[in-house]
Amino acid sequence: MIGWYVHHHGWGHATRLRAIVPHLDDEVTVFSSLPEPIGLPAGARWMRLPSDADDIIGVDGARRPARHFGDETARGSLHWAPIAHPGHRARLAVIADWAAAGEVSAFVVDVSAEVSAFVRLLGIPTVVVAQPGRRTDRPHRMAYEMADCILAPWAAGTIPAEGLAGFDDRVRRVGGVSRYDGRGAGHASGRQVLFLGRTVDDVVLRRAIALLRADGWSVETAGTGDGDRIDDVWPMIARAQVVVSAAGQNSVADLAAANARAVVVPQERPFDEQGETARVLAAGGWAEVAPPSVDPEQLVGLVTRASDRTPDWSGWQVRGAAARAAAVIGEVRV
Repeated sequence: MIGWYVHHHGWGHATRLRAIVPHLDDEVTVFSSLPEPIGLPAGARWMRLPSDADDIIGVDGARRPARHFGDETARGSLHWAPIAHPGHRARLAVIADWAAAGEVSAFVVDVSAEVSAFVRLLGIPTVVVAQPGRRTDRPHRMAYEMADCILAPWAAGTIPAEGLAGFDDRVRRVGGVSRYDGRGAGHASGRQVLFLGRTVDDVVLRRAIALLRADGWSVETAGTGDGDRIDDVWPMIARAQVVVSAAGQNSVADLAAANARAVVVPQERPFDEQGETARVLAAGGWAEVAPPSVDPEQLVGLVTRASDRTPDWSGWQVRGAAARAAAVIGEVRV
C-alpha cells in the first residue's frame, strides 16, 4: 500500500496524482482536505481529512481564528501547525491510524513540510514532490532533508529550483507530468483562442475577447468563471491555435503535451512559483509571457505573436513523465 498526501490548494496536486497512479502496481490511499475528485483511478482510495485552517468553535459556541492560539509556524520551523486546533490533531491521527493498521511500502507528499516530517517519523519511506520557486526556507529544507527521494516534475535544465541545491543524490527530474500524455494530437483550427482558467480579471478578459472577435478570432473559455469549469479540456486545447493559460505545473505540462502555441500569464503564488516557471518559458522561447498586470490590448498583441510561433516543447519532456514518476516511487518501496 502506498500513501499519498494531496494539498488542498487548487486541483493541480490531485491532477498529478491521477496521472501517475495508473503506472503504479500498489494500491494507493489518498489523504486530502479536498473532496474526492471525479475520475479517481482504479486502485486508489480517497480519505477526506478534517481542515486545520478553519475557525475553531469552542464548547461555549464562540468562534476563534486558528491563529489565536499561538505561533502556527513554531518560530519559523514549520509552515502551518496551529496550536490547540482539533482539526490539525485529527488529520495527523487519521494518517497515523492508517499507517499502523497495515503494511505501507511508501508515502508520497504533494505537498506539505509537516506531513513529510510526520510520515518519516512514522518510519515510512517518503517521496517529497518539489515545486518551482524560492523554497530555501527552513520548513522546505527540513522536508528535503528527510525525504528518501525528491520528485521534481520538470525536465533537467529547465526549472532552477535553488532550494534543491545540495540534494542532487535524491532529486529525480522526470519531466512535466501531464494527464494528457499519450492522447492523440488534434488539429488546431485557424484563428481560435482558448482562455484556460482564471488568468486575468473579468474586465480584462471581456475586453480582450471583444477585441479578438472583432479581429476575426473565435474564442472559447474553460474555467474562467463560475459554471464553465470543464474536467477534460484536451479537445479544446488541441483545436486552439493559441491557448492563454496560467503558469502552473500541470497547465504548462498540458500545453507541452499538445505542443501548443501559448500565452502564459503567471499568477501570484507563494514562493514565486509561477513567476519562476514563466521566466523559464520566456527564456527558452516556449511561450509568450504576459505581465500579471497585462491590459486587453497587450494580451491581444501577445496572442497574435504566439500564433506566429512554432514551439518545440520536446525539451519539457512530457512523454513518459508520469511513468518515470511512478518509477521514482518504486525506488523507495519496502
